[in-house]
Amino acid sequence: MIQTLSAKEITLHKLREKFNLQLVENEQFFPEWQYELPEISAIEKQRLDRVKASYSYLLEDPPILENTVKMVVLSPLLDLANFYLPPFRIKSEKPIEISLEDEGIIIKGKIDVLAVCEQIWVVAIESKQAAFSLEAGRSQLLTYMLANSNSHQATYGLILNGNSFRFLKLVKGETLQYAVSRIFDIFSPGNDLFYVLSILKRLAHLAIHYSAL
Repeated sequence: MIQTLSAKEITLHKLREKFNLQLVENEQFFPEWQYELPEISAIEKQRLDRVKASYSYLLEDPPILENTVKMVVLSPLLDLANFYLPPFRIKSEKPIEISLEDEGIIIKGKIDVLAVCEQIWVVAIESKQAAFSLEAGRSQLLTYMLANSNSHQATYGLILNGNSFRFLKLVKGETLQYAVSRIFDIFSPGNDLFYVLSILKRLAHLAIHYSAL
C-alpha cells in the first residue's frame, strides 16, 4: 500500500535515512553566498531600507502571517533581483512529488515560490510567518530542492520568516550533500537585506550563465 507524506512531515533525520542527505560544513562547498557578490546601488539600498521600515512597523501589531511576509519582504527582493523579468519565470505554489518506489512512499508538497531560468531552478523559497524559527522549515525546503530533476547543477534555496534569512545549496552527486549560509537578520547593525539581495543577484547571474551552456 502506498503511503503519501506531506513535505511538512519530513524531518532532517528522515532525509538522512531515506536519501542519505549529508550536511557539509566546509565553507568551500558553498562559496556563492560569500564571494564575488555584486554591488548594491544607492537606490536599491533606499528601497531595502524602506522594506525594513515597513516590516518594523508591522511588527508592532502581530501576528505577521506568511502571506504578509511574502508581500512586504520577499516580493521587493525578487523584484530588485530581476526575477520578475526575462529570462526568469516565477512559479507560485509549485506542486512537487517525490516517489520512493522501493518503500511505497510518495512525498508531496507545494513550493511557496520557485524562480526558474530555462530548466534551472535558481532558488526555491520557503516562507514562514514571523513567529517561526528558520529551522522549522529547513527539512521542508530541502525536500522541495530534492524534487529538482536537474542533477547537473546545484539547486539553491532560501528560507525566511521576515526578519531572518538563510540560503541553502544542494548538490546531487555520488551522495546528496547540502550546506547552509549564515543567518542574515534584518535587524543586524545596518541592513542585512543588502546582503540577501546581493546573494540573490549572484545566484541569478549563475543561472543565466549555466542556461547558456
